[in-house]
Amino acid sequence: MRIGVLSDTHDQLSAMRAALTRFADLGLDTVFHPGDIVAPFAAKVLAGWRGTLHVTYGNNDGERPGLKRVLPQIQDGPLLVTLAGRRILLHHALEWCRPEDIARADIILTGHTHEVRVEHRDGKLFVDPGECCGWVTGRATAAVIELETQNVELIEITI
Repeated sequence: MRIGVLSDTHDQLSAMRAALTRFADLGLDTVFHPGDIVAPFAAKVLAGWRGTLHVTYGNNDGERPGLKRVLPQIQDGPLLVTLAGRRILLHHALEWCRPEDIARADIILTGHTHEVRVEHRDGKLFVDPGECCGWVTGRATAAVIELETQNVELIEITI
């Protein structure tokens, strides 16, 4: 099973649409977003995803009631999801993850840094897909993870 991961979309609607279209073209059913959608109008793009969406709040998601109305499944992290026998921890920032939450997970998905990070450490996979928005680094990225092999493919998003 493969999953899509995009983070730090920061209201960049065209990048969000492009990432979700790419995920759909790849036949993905499940997408994870570890926060910083920012506004409810941008959350509507995510709400249009045809599959399963797991999403947590980030530090720039200030209009929480509006985001919750659009994305009822959004919550504070940490969120622990089990798929294809893998325990996936979703939280906005790695430093927000408690050691006991990391210990329970096989894959840790975060954002916040706006920098791509893929690291295998202590038998766990840590992934920050970078920023989908492209505002800070000038590079819009997302990731696809094969859960069985824990192989990560970085996707450049063309806006």
